Amino acid sequence: MLKYCKKCVMPNTKPDLNFDEDGVCDACRSAERKAQAIDWSARKKEFEEIIQRYKSKDGKNYDCIVPVSGGKDSTYQTYIIKHVYKLNPLCVCFEPTYQTPRGKKNLDNLSSLGVDLVYFRKNPVVYKKMVIEGFKRVGDNEWPNHIGIFTVPVNMAVKFKIPLLIWGENSQLEYGGPAAARNKNTLDRRWLEEFGGLLGNRLDDMVGVGGITKEDLLPYTYPSQEELDTVGVTGLFLGYYFPWDARRQVAVIKNYGFNVKDDGPIEGTYTNYENLDESTVGLHDYLKFVKYGFGRATDHACLDIRNQRISRAEGLMLIKKYDGKYPYYGIKKFMEYTGLTKKDVDGIIDSFTNKQIFELDDDGNFKRDIAGNLVLKSNYE
Repeated sequence: MLKYCKKCVMPNTKPDLNFDEDGVCDACRSAERKAQAIDWSARKKEFEEIIQRYKSKDGKNYDCIVPVSGGKDSTYQTYIIKHVYKLNPLCVCFEPTYQTPRGKKNLDNLSSLGVDLVYFRKNPVVYKKMVIEGFKRVGDNEWPNHIGIFTVPVNMAVKFKIPLLIWGENSQLEYGGPAAARNKNTLDRRWLEEFGGLLGNRLDDMVGVGGITKEDLLPYTYPSQEELDTVGVTGLFLGYYFPWDARRQVAVIKNYGFNVKDDGPIEGTYTNYENLDESTVGLHDYLKFVKYGFGRATDHACLDIRNQRISRAEGLMLIKKYDGKYPYYGIKKFMEYTGLTKKDVDGIIDSFTNKQIFELDDDGNFKRDIAGNLVLKSNYE
């Protein structure tokens, strides 16, 4: 039986999430600290002192690198750095797996904020092999993307000798995780390996897959410590220095041309402002649901509860309605991208589906409702 946090609607199956003696998850406790215990004025001052230290003194280089996708977070990061703090950033985008038209539009709009942007187009042959292998091996169709978005900007920092990178939210702080990551204000190699979504798979494991060579993996290879030290590369989470609130931030960047999904929510949740750039994200979120019993709607409901926008009862109704629904659109796009059949895709999904938390029939097959959705063993509570 799944057990749920007494304050939000996150289950105890979330990796690295701890519940205290009162049955409250550490993400909710982090939210309380954000609201009550953190001196945000002091952190803002600390951030301002840091960027002044790193700002190009002679104007012959960029002041920092902002890793971007064109999504809500990176658009907000760029707005803060360029328009609030008047820095001259170099934005670096690692090409999405299967970009949506809206994603392209938002990325073009980000450039219109008045920044230079490097768009890194990956080797599509090598990348697709890693997408398929990551899907089969660890149940994550976005596995190589999780590496590229973190390594390509850092490699650019080394190549262009720009020491400061400014990332967005600290996911461990916002969604729960070990205190070592939650309280960390820098993103480095260790953070990527432990918390960046590699799921125990390492880059070297891809050598030989479909003929992939070590040279093919250069963009996904984190720079050596010597290279990092020579440039003095430091990667900071903006969400460590300022309270992170996606809905408030979206309201700001919509005034600067950011486009949300006006015709309804994103597949797998009830919001319309996140994961707009990637066509197959519905499959990615569904894979989390089949492994752990919660999906993107749960993530969003928990954030809305912690930010006191909805009650826990309202959050429960939202996840019952939206979470864990079979992602027909995302799977269609994934098949279109990879060439895999629906039978192939469904078989791999089933191989990662947790038999401890979903109902089975007398033959040991997963029970599904009339719409093809899995049936949880426990009721939401």
